[in-house]
Amino acid sequence: MSKSLNLDILKRGMDEAGLNPARLAKNLDVSREAVSKWLNGESIPRPDKLLKLALLLGLKFDQLVSRTDDAREPVVAFRKHGAHKTTAQHIDRAMEMGRLLRPLAQFLPFDELIRPATLKQPSCEYSAVQKVAAKIRQEIGVAQSDRLDFHHLIKKFRELQAVLIPVLWGKKDRHENALHIYLPDSLTTWVYLNLDSEIHDFKFWMAHELGHIHAPSLRGDEAEDLADTFAAALLFPETLAAQAYQVLAATGNKGTQMNRVKEIAETHVISPITVYFEVNKYAKQHGLRELTLGNAIFGAAKNLSKVYFTVSESLFDGVKPEPARYLETVEQQFDSPFFSALKQYLGQNAKGAGYVQSVLDTSLLDAKTLHAALI
Repeated sequence: MSKSLNLDILKRGMDEAGLNPARLAKNLDVSREAVSKWLNGESIPRPDKLLKLALLLGLKFDQLVSRTDDAREPVVAFRKHGAHKTTAQHIDRAMEMGRLLRPLAQFLPFDELIRPATLKQPSCEYSAVQKVAAKIRQEIGVAQSDRLDFHHLIKKFRELQAVLIPVLWGKKDRHENALHIYLPDSLTTWVYLNLDSEIHDFKFWMAHELGHIHAPSLRGDEAEDLADTFAAALLFPETLAAQAYQVLAATGNKGTQMNRVKEIAETHVISPITVYFEVNKYAKQHGLRELTLGNAIFGAAKNLSKVYFTVSESLFDGVKPEPARYLETVEQQFDSPFFSALKQYLGQNAKGAGYVQSVLDTSLLDAKTLHAALI
């Protein structure tokens, strides 16, 4: 979807509020030229200015902005943090980041002739998902009974020509822990991953993003459900679920079952929740009695996560990294071409720290230090 201002409503709102272009520009802290372009339909305010404009005129966001289909517009998907809700502002911010990524595509070291394979008929049906997960594991070179590690996932992202963008967004106060942006015009996929996340969750989010890449035609809840189902099956496939079920069903003691679930989760560096639900999916599929650990499994997952460092703490020894170390780590550990592409683009177009701030959704201070390290 692309968006544009409802100019009639905007101008009527300005009249009712007694605002001329000059006063509107002053209230929003923008130039007269910017307002003139808005009123002539030549451009649209950035998301933060759109929100302020709507509040200033006493209008709802949807009254001020209209959306139309555009095959070129970025397709975004969020791996949300906790119970946060996705709002129009979140979507607009992500869409703007996607537009800013467009010029970087030309600097990516990918094959421009071959489009990576995607699923013909994406489905959350148990046997279908297990079949896809088994095929992906085979392509990566990991047996169905072996642990899938981070380097396996990173290798698959590279094979699928997806760009990983590891970011330092903090532990809290974020809407998303991962952001997926697909650009139809260049057939490129960009995945922001928050390094300030618990290691078990981070691994699941990476697998979740692989699900999105394999099903780019899906949108909204349908896409999220497929990505979640795929991630769980990839990290803990039916072979492992069957083995775990035999162990867990052999004891009727829930305390012992819970301890076994946590042990299995630690062995595979995944959440106990993933183990528990995949075991029960297996049981249901084969007509077996399901486990009944209830809500206690969520407490077990939370307690397990406290024992481990976040990904960023593991990578940077618990301290905020200097820009040079951060850039080197992202490139080497995640095999990411992002900052190389960004460096080339900045060099050829004389873009400042503001571009870095917007495309990474980071603070201006951090953007300035990164910009200085890149140019």
